Amino acid sequence: MNVAQDTVVSLSYELYDADGGLIEKARDPLVYLHGHSGIFPAVEKALEGKAVGEACKIRLTPADAFGEYDAQLVRVEDRDKFPAEVKVGMQFQGETDKEGEVIVYTVTDIADGKVVVDGNHPLAGQTLNFSCTIADVRAATREELSHGHVHGAHGHHH
Repeated sequence: MNVAQDTVVSLSYELYDADGGLIEKARDPLVYLHGHSGIFPAVEKALEGKAVGEACKIRLTPADAFGEYDAQLVRVEDRDKFPAEVKVGMQFQGETDKEGEVIVYTVTDIADGKVVVDGNHPLAGQTLNFSCTIADVRAATREELSHGHVHGAHGHHH
């Protein structure tokens, strides 16, 4: 079976920065429902029609991946707005963006009674290289199609 609309695709993958530095290597397969916004559209397009065992390398611009870096998503807040144990790297949910998605802010600095939080994805503004091999392709179940995502091993569980 080849990758097509309404198939469940399992990938082993590696993600690299523009200079070839490894950012992430999947320990478990990435499993998504093809044609249902479960993976970057550029990756989905590159995988269309491919079969198990085939490999793919895709260069993702910021627009193809995590978007451009938005300096307006960096905020300096008073320290007393945060829990006593706040530290760099902690994440907090903030308001929703224009698309209705909740913005997750990461603490990037704490100094002089202030906390700096950044609502950008850590990889925003970066060109990335996505390398993958298709491990499995199967037809999606009716339930997966009605829910718009994968169920079972490595997928969504209730």
